[in-house]
Amino acid sequence: MDTLSLRIVGQEYGLEERLPSERQLAQDLGVARSTVREALDHIEAAGLIRRRAGSGSFVIFDPEGAKESSSALAAETGPLQLQVVRGIMEPEMIRLAVITMSPRQIEALGDILSQMETVQVDAMAFVRLEEEFHRQIAVGTGNPLLVACYSLVLDARRQSFRAAMYRRHLTPSRIADYQRSYNSLFNAIAARDIEEACEFMKLALIEDQKLLLQGE
Repeated sequence: MDTLSLRIVGQEYGLEERLPSERQLAQDLGVARSTVREALDHIEAAGLIRRRAGSGSFVIFDPEGAKESSSALAAETGPLQLQVVRGIMEPEMIRLAVITMSPRQIEALGDILSQMETVQVDAMAFVRLEEEFHRQIAVGTGNPLLVACYSLVLDARRQSFRAAMYRRHLTPSRIADYQRSYNSLFNAIAARDIEEACEFMKLALIEDQKLLLQGE
């Protein structure tokens, strides 16, 4: 159920897309068809899919609608409130991701890091890639509820105060510092080093806190 929910929330299966058959899903997930059928019952009850007799299961989760409903809350979230929530979520998120990320997910994270390392002066381009890096870590936890909650955190991080802050303070030399730090984080994830990865997340939060204080 968690795997299928994560695929839907992560838009691996898009809105109105038909899911693979129960037989295909059972083969893909390595479980019995009865297990797949039970999981689909729960996912339908959660409002992510609709099952049509004789046609299959179709995605009804609308990521755009979910985004609209959360944007007002994100807009009302202040910078210090955001930092508090990040301090609660991100260390645990990275701990879970280090344990559960698949080799393919780690490889995809490395691809994002490679893109980050090409940025030299464009602060907002770096920030967008940084957000995608964190989003992929959230997806790597395998917890669709955590992914949905962290999507709201990312939405709050995109508010105007943060964009203005980064345009002022994310200089080329600071971008280079962040690139080295993210490279260390990636190496810790690839090595399944929970302690080192969690330590990076804490240091990253401290750096963002410093930028906020400078902005004031």
